[in-house]
Amino acid sequence: MINYWQQLPDGKISKLKKEELDTTKRTWIDARVVTRDDVELLQSEYNIDPEHILDILDPDELSRIEDGDGYVLTITRLPIFDPTAETQYSTIPLGIIIKDTNIITICWTDCEVLKDFSAGRVKGITLSDFPSFIIRIISRADITFLRYLKEINIRSIGIQRELRLSVENKEILQLLSLEKSLVYFTTSLKSNQLLLEKFRKTKLISLDTDDIDWLDDVEIDNKQAIEMAETYRNVIFGVMDAFASIISNNLNIVMKKLAVLNLVMMVPTFITSFFGMNMPLPFIKYGNIAVWIVSLICLISIFITNMLLNFSQRPTGLNKKPKNKKRNKSEEAKQKKMLRRLKSIENALQD
Repeated sequence: MINYWQQLPDGKISKLKKEELDTTKRTWIDARVVTRDDVELLQSEYNIDPEHILDILDPDELSRIEDGDGYVLTITRLPIFDPTAETQYSTIPLGIIIKDTNIITICWTDCEVLKDFSAGRVKGITLSDFPSFIIRIISRADITFLRYLKEINIRSIGIQRELRLSVENKEILQLLSLEKSLVYFTTSLKSNQLLLEKFRKTKLISLDTDDIDWLDDVEIDNKQAIEMAETYRNVIFGVMDAFASIISNNLNIVMKKLAVLNLVMMVPTFITSFFGMNMPLPFIKYGNIAVWIVSLICLISIFITNMLLNFSQRPTGLNKKPKNKKRNKSEEAKQKKMLRRLKSIENALQD
């Protein structure tokens, strides 16, 4: 779907039909959720290289700026949120083409950043300065990145609280999804950082003083987003590693108990299996005494098992208070010598 926008005399950007466009004014051509017909229209009317359109529609394309045939192509990464996707927070490429009096944005899906521009939620937009328009898109993307990062952190804290109550696969998979989102965010933000640095060096677009000042602010926000994404990713990685260690430790405790139980139960199992092979029971001539003896052995085995299990759960002695050590002989000698001196001084004063 392609929409056309032009700036009115009052400064507002309004959506117009293609037939209503003023060819003498600068136009923002917004192509979102593009179809095959939209791609053919952009190629035929604006002579855009098909290879560049394929690059823009590639979900894994990194940010860059390059010269085309009569136009300048800029690709930047934008954050998106899709509640129905397996990885809800992700990033997409946005292609921005400056050609004559037109600035064309191409995106294979819809995103919140472009929605904010079309809804008028971004102040200070002007189509008279295309480089400023591009910088404002990246600035809005950084603001959205920061907001999504805070949402990811809040979700991560909630999942960690649930994991403290019970470790289940559902919560671990949610943490894994958030970690993947942070990896996507970190890669895209670093790619955008390289793009911002190229803006200062390139001669494809000219920046005035206001654009450079705005670019400095955008770089600060982008670096802050990079630090936040890396910090949150390290925290989630550490949490997942810690809970994996807890699960492994719990499994070791269970296996230890099972090993102790199996070892103790070997004695009655051996006795019953030995006398079950057509062997006469001992003390059979005394009536039911054999049954009582086997029962007693089983009770003793259970008692020993309970003792061993309780012994395995006893503290290792790390929390015990250390015993008071004896004073050093040299220190005691010094104290006795000091007491003798004090007594001698007291006696001298009394005399």
